[in-house]
Amino acid sequence: MQPQDNQPMNFAQKLVIGYYSTKFKLWSKLSKRKAAETAFDLFCKPVPSAPRKTPAIFEKAEKLHVRMDGLKLVGYRWNHPQPKKVLILHGFSSTIKKFDHFVMPLVKKGYEVVAFDAPAHGESEGKRINVLSYMQMIETVYEKFGPFQSFTAHSFGGLALALFMERQRYQDHKKMVVIAPATETSSALDSFCELLRIDADVKEEMRQVIYEKRKEWPEWYSIRRAAHNIKAEVLWIHDEDDLQTPWADAEKVMQDAHPNFQFMVTKGLGHRKIYRDNKVKKAVMEFL
Repeated sequence: MQPQDNQPMNFAQKLVIGYYSTKFKLWSKLSKRKAAETAFDLFCKPVPSAPRKTPAIFEKAEKLHVRMDGLKLVGYRWNHPQPKKVLILHGFSSTIKKFDHFVMPLVKKGYEVVAFDAPAHGESEGKRINVLSYMQMIETVYEKFGPFQSFTAHSFGGLALALFMERQRYQDHKKMVVIAPATETSSALDSFCELLRIDADVKEEMRQVIYEKRKEWPEWYSIRRAAHNIKAEVLWIHDEDDLQTPWADAEKVMQDAHPNFQFMVTKGLGHRKIYRDNKVKKAVMEFL
């Protein structure tokens, strides 16, 4: 429902946003709580990716399946078995097939490569996702197809990975690449409410809905907070012009100066071009 990086909103997007803005105004007059629950449901609903030709590398993959909360999740594996493994994670309203260009370079480095579509994305079942269900997917895949020594994650996948990693007791010799990660859930919530012109009372009720999921406020779902508990080696790649996951949030983590974190800051790539950039791919491969 959001425009592409650095691109003006198109007419269809304006119509959809106008429709929901009007709806939320009406719902909020009837019940702030109901409006908040409906808004949170929309917040967790990915927009289907446009159909695209399946990259050839996926035709050569071993197809994997795992069940989680009654949903069948679909994944892929290459170069099995190998002693070291890497897991690739995509972002919100995306699919793992957009990360095909990472597979062969990782295989050439000797990795067994595993990649899964998150719930409600790609070929996996489901209609909604939140960071807790994404984190649960990582745990499920880790237990069945891991352990993984390395991870590469984009956007929302980066937040889920950080929350997963901070809970791991043994992080020695593990490596994480996070590309344009969704650093702060509170920022995502602010942007969502601003986009749909959701008033402050409904927004506060949305915060309450989030709190009730795990007795944690949106500020807890934060890579900056989790970073204090992450001991793995981290490469963080972010663009100054990212409109979806603001550099201002990521910059605060950089200023915290964790000794196990290193940063690569780009300019002009935005949120999506960044993971296709050749210099970025080279940095990822050299780090892993």
